[in-house]
Amino acid sequence: MSTPFPALTEVPDPRFVMVGDGYRVATYEWGPEDGTTVLLVHGFASNARDNWVNTGWVRDLTRAGYRVLAIDQRGHGQSDKPHDAAAYELRTLATDVEAVLDTYLVDRAFYIGYSLGARVGWEVARDFETRIERVVLGGVPDGVPLGRLDLDQARAYVEEGIAVTDAVTQNYITLTERVPGNDLGALLAIAGGMRASGTADPDPTTAPPQPVLFATGSKDGIIEGSKALAAAAPRGRFVEIPDRHHFNAPGSRAFREAALEFLAE
Repeated sequence: MSTPFPALTEVPDPRFVMVGDGYRVATYEWGPEDGTTVLLVHGFASNARDNWVNTGWVRDLTRAGYRVLAIDQRGHGQSDKPHDAAAYELRTLATDVEAVLDTYLVDRAFYIGYSLGARVGWEVARDFETRIERVVLGGVPDGVPLGRLDLDQARAYVEEGIAVTDAVTQNYITLTERVPGNDLGALLAIAGGMRASGTADPDPTTAPPQPVLFATGSKDGIIEGSKALAAAAPRGRFVEIPDRHHFNAPGSRAFREAALEFLAE
């Protein structure tokens, strides 16, 4: 049973969906059951609570009358956390999301994803062209997700406690350690899986055909790449999130308001 209007930080107990290779993906539901479903998919080293509940997205979406469905991507939150990089290829993450939509019998939905969740959303929108009607891709990387992470330094830190010297990698480590329950071994496997898949770069020539809102922080190093993806999408548009970098953009009120306005069109 969904929760009509949650408090800012209220998260129901998860419902688990068994996906194709036998892992469990945690899902959460809020809002009126007859409302249009908005699917929320978080970024790397985050989870549904951290990315969407604590930042006010669930509150604002349910107040607008939407049924909200969020997931913890595998390797995150309450979902299973395998340490095998092969379990985290991009297509696998996309099929996890698609399995959730099928399990919940969702035949019409909007999609909002951030960072890794946005890159997964690019795939889901293409696969489910007739079911995903509008798409919001926040902080979507134009290259391999987590491509700026120095995997060797991150692994040395996790396994041997060696200090990280690369600034971007340290930001990812800080983000990872900030969220309770994160498993550094699983998150390293995710980074490895993205690189090993060989197909993680979004192909601008096969951009999702639906209306897509691309949103990236003005201080985010990937902003020009995100703009280029928006320009390549047949019905894409771009909005700059003012004074935000990659790691704090989900908490922006301007981002939420732009997304809500876009979904209501």
